[in-house]
Order: sequence, then structure tokens, then C-alpha cells
Amino acid sequence: MKKKTLERLLITFGALILFIYALARIHGFVLSRMEIEKFKSQQLLAQELNGGASANKSPDFSLWSEKRIRAYQESLASHFQPAVALLRIPRIHLEVPVLEGTDDLTLNRAVGHIAGTTAPGENGNIGIAGHRDGFFRELKDVVTGDKIEILTQKETTTYVIDQITIVNPTDVSVLAPRSRSSVTLVTCYPFYFIGSAPQRYIVQASLLGPDAEAQPRSEDAEF
Repeated sequence: MKKKTLERLLITFGALILFIYALARIHGFVLSRMEIEKFKSQQLLAQELNGGASANKSPDFSLWSEKRIRAYQESLASHFQPAVALLRIPRIHLEVPVLEGTDDLTLNRAVGHIAGTTAPGENGNIGIAGHRDGFFRELKDVVTGDKIEILTQKETTTYVIDQITIVNPTDVSVLAPRSRSSVTLVTCYPFYFIGSAPQRYIVQASLLGPDAEAQPRSEDAEF
């Protein structure tokens, strides 16, 4: 009787060891695949941020004005510093490099980080501007709850749109720090206005997750 009990215990123990070993192998395989995919993503992002092959793919011009399409094509002949980030809004299939600055040439080529606002990848309110008849025309289709992703070589940060407003061009309060780390997208409005647009369309999104740090207020950025 004792011998049979011992045999059963040994068999059970052996099966348990095999089960733990199998779990360890599966866990190791999954982690390995995750690291490989992460490495591939980092390589692609590095190419994008440094003006590599993936940065040369043409954007979707279907909503763009003819003037802005020509301006984009002409901008390809100009040299730009590496992008500081990549902006993605998955639901509307928008993906565009973020360059430093908001001069017209920069915004013809990509979207621009607004000087005086938080740098992409840092805590605060990241200001990004784009042309209403170019990359940012698609903002007309975003809604609260949509996700915005900011990719840097350090990390990918996800934000959720919580406010869409229309303001006067002189209203820079939208670029001030908010209660949570945020990204603020700025473009002219109305989207199809002929001539110099009289207003600004503002899309604001807060950092996804309950552990976001509250940000202290500071002087308004200039734009």
C-alpha cells in the first residue's frame, strides 16, 4: 500500500515538473517573440525618425487640397532634421512624423512640435500643429474617446481624446499644462474655408491610464 502511494506521489511529482518545464518554455518563447517584435518596431521607428525608407512613403492625399499636395511634393527636395516623434491616430489611419518647428515649409512636409510646449516623450502638454488642408484635415473626423499615440525612440505613449474645441488664433491657453500629461493638436478652422481661416481647431487628449502624473501650471507657451 505504501509502495503504491509512493509511486503515485512520484508520478504526480514528475508530471508537475514536466508541466512547470513546459510552462517555462512557453513563457520563454512568448517573451522572446515579444522582444523580437519590439526590436523590429524600434528599428522601423528609428528609420522613420531619421528619415529612412519608411519616411519616404507618400501620405494619403485623398482629403488634401491641390495646393498642399504640390507644397508637400516640393518640400521633398529640402533637408530636415530627424523627426522628434511619430504621431498616430489609429482610428482615422493617420500616421505622420513630428518635426521641430511650425514654419510653413516644415508643416508642408509633416506636422510640427510647437516651440515652448513639452517635448514629445516628456510629461506635460505637447503641442503639435499641422495644416488644415494637409495632414491635419483628417482631424475633422476624430471624436472624444479616440486614441492618439506618440512614438519616440524611447517609448510609445498613448493618449485619449477628451476635448475638442474651436478657439480664436490668439487663445494660447490651450497650450498651457493640464491636470494630466496631454497632447494638444492645433490646426486652422474651418477646414474648407477659402482664404486665411479665422479660427483654430483644437484636439486635446490626456495620458491613458490611472497612474498619470498631475502637472503643475506654468507660464503660457507662445504660439
